[in-house]
Amino acid sequence: MILYRENIGKIAELIDSHTKTFVLTDENSNRLCLGVLREAGLDIERFVKIVIPAGEQHKNLKTVEYIWSQLVENKADRKSLLINLGGGMLTDIGGFAASCYQRGIDFINVPTTLLAMIDAAVGGKTGIDFQGLKNQIGLFSQPLAVLILEDFLATLPKRELQSGLAEIIKYGFIVDKSFLEASLTENAANPIDSVFVRKAIEAKDVITRSDANEQGLRKILNFGHTVGHALETYLIGRGGDIRHGEAVALGMIPALYLSEKYCHLDHKWTLYYKSLYAKNFNRFDLSGIAAEDLLEIMRHDKKNEGGDIRFVLIEDLGKPVYDVVVDLKYILDSVNYLIEYQKNENC
Repeated sequence: MILYRENIGKIAELIDSHTKTFVLTDENSNRLCLGVLREAGLDIERFVKIVIPAGEQHKNLKTVEYIWSQLVENKADRKSLLINLGGGMLTDIGGFAASCYQRGIDFINVPTTLLAMIDAAVGGKTGIDFQGLKNQIGLFSQPLAVLILEDFLATLPKRELQSGLAEIIKYGFIVDKSFLEASLTENAANPIDSVFVRKAIEAKDVITRSDANEQGLRKILNFGHTVGHALETYLIGRGGDIRHGEAVALGMIPALYLSEKYCHLDHKWTLYYKSLYAKNFNRFDLSGIAAEDLLEIMRHDKKNEGGDIRFVLIEDLGKPVYDVVVDLKYILDSVNYLIEYQKNENC
């Protein structure tokens, strides 16, 4: 159930139907975002706070154990509610912790970043990183509700907006080309048109509810993610600084390259996306990365079957194809294509 600020009364009703309410934040959302819940009309003084460290490096079993310990110490029962207030890392780990505690308690996601609003908080994927691999441990578990407070968008730094924009643009390739018209604006009060935000949220909600456990159609949401996740894992594992959406923005370039090879996609769309990338995203120096290193990470991708590395590709805008088995040579070629592109000073 997707709810917006105008539905805050429904959220209050859901809270009142539980015995005790906990709110999970990280250090940043605790400081910057709790007040927005109060302003929206929620009585946050009633909530038991659980605060965890910020950052993807803390999305692990140790942090989950801390969340569980706080639930136990504060006598959470099966009728308790956990509100996850934060970005994608927070909603992923909070949903996972809630879904395992006493075999599952209700949780509500309140995403505070654009990326979390249109991606992580919606669809019921929860999880943690394990042994350096992203989201390796987790389960499908739907939140009781997702509350979207667009107030947060006006407070986000440009880089966080760029990260979310990548996922919106992704829908232009797999759902509706109109999403390709989304871009960052200079209007600080409305840096990205909320129409695109709500359209992206609703698109993901429809897709994930039709295929909750990712057996078919839901797989199309992984467009750009095979190489993107590998890049994210590689760079973060070496102390690098990259957001999930930035990695997906990069990952769509090899996905389009392979779409030309396997699905006869017109090359004009690769060129078009390069122009979008240059306009909206930062250039990364990938020159120190060997394509073989990313390939090794991709061998652990959750979409793989029988040892084959599988991609989501497109035949045309709005015509995705999933479970495409790609030859290792072409995977390496596509990664090297990306690395060369990022060397371009005009990128």
